[in-house]
Amino acid sequence: MLLPQLCVSLTMDVLLLGASGRIGQRIAAELLDRGHTVTGVSRSGDVDAIDDPAFVAVAGDATDPDDIAQLATGHDAVASALGPDEDTPPDVLVDMMDAVIDGMGRASVERLVWTGGAGGLHVGPETRLVDTEEFPEEWEPVARAAIDAYDRLAETQDLAWTYVAPAALIEPGERTGEYRTADGELVADEDGDSYISMEDFAVAFVDELESGDAVHTYLGTGY
Repeated sequence: MLLPQLCVSLTMDVLLLGASGRIGQRIAAELLDRGHTVTGVSRSGDVDAIDDPAFVAVAGDATDPDDIAQLATGHDAVASALGPDEDTPPDVLVDMMDAVIDGMGRASVERLVWTGGAGGLHVGPETRLVDTEEFPEEWEPVARAAIDAYDRLAETQDLAWTYVAPAALIEPGERTGEYRTADGELVADEDGDSYISMEDFAVAFVDELESGDAVHTYLGTGY
């Protein structure tokens, strides 16, 4: 099977979905610090935390493929930090994935890097994190929906996609620029702890967006 040809330029014009969220803001900041141009999409069109001449905030509906097609046109890549809010059923993740795949196809944009969930990462040969006894019950609906969304993406061969997942625990913290990755597996330290700061997750995310080293990969990140 041939992968899509991926030509990564030194600087990119990136459409960032979910730009107003905590992870989205950090991805935007990391992209801007590296000289990329960012169009940040949120439902309201407001991303107050980012003030940079290379950043434009716009309103958009991530469940509407027409909106995605219009917004993505002319961009080099799409980055997603989308997630359901407290008032939205987790299954909206599948609707978002379907809309993004459809819209990008219409816009002829091939590169997609998606912030995924850690629940689908393997902690053993036949065991995913979401299937372990330690996985919080209240997080399971979102984790299952994220896996369903990933399954949609995994069937897509026309996009040069990468699904980047954090460690089991991700919180605001320090940007060290250090992290490890694993193909389809949860990244944990020698004590079994799985953690990454949101700042270093953004570093890993943008590194992959720039390099394209893990196309068609569910990439786990952590320390």
